[in-house]
Amino acid sequence: MVIGLTGGLGCGKSTATAALAARGFLTAEADRIVREEVLPDPVVRAGAVERWGRAVLAADGALDRAAVAEIVFKSESERRWWEGEIHPRVRAIWRGRVESRPEADWVVEVPLLFEAGLEKGFDFIVCVGANVSVQLARVTARGMSQAQAGLRIASQYPLEKKLKLSHAVLWNDGSPAFLDAQIERLTGRLRAPIPGAQV
Repeated sequence: MVIGLTGGLGCGKSTATAALAARGFLTAEADRIVREEVLPDPVVRAGAVERWGRAVLAADGALDRAAVAEIVFKSESERRWWEGEIHPRVRAIWRGRVESRPEADWVVEVPLLFEAGLEKGFDFIVCVGANVSVQLARVTARGMSQAQAGLRIASQYPLEKKLKLSHAVLWNDGSPAFLDAQIERLTGRLRAPIPGAQV
């Protein structure tokens, strides 16, 4: 089984992914793949510099993620160009991992799952949601300004649309225990034996 996990900014996707990992699911996180494998790629770095100049490089020569974000979240055309550079590489990496362990149950955390048209690649889709005020409180606590958070939220599908398109919803406005109880129920549902199936 391959589960796609998505949701809004600051809704707790990584927390939900970690909780599912603790229950035996193998995981792949698109944001982590971008950060640790795609952005360090010299080809990706060279493409960014060619398009935007050396101002997107940090002092150590690596891509400055904040500088790139400042560009792409203020211009739809630049964001779409950047996604065209990044998304195919990310997909190839997580699909390779899933294909290497086809017998396992997987959770693939993809924030832009629906925006990228990836829904047909999963057996089941889970969306993590929260109220906008909670989203903003969480991301500003991490150091992001409300203006930056607003631009990022606006660049995604409305959370309500993601919730409607998903097979299951985890609502993460409450305590960690509240979220964990929902994940426990979801895990039981996903792993319940199919009536009539041979054991």
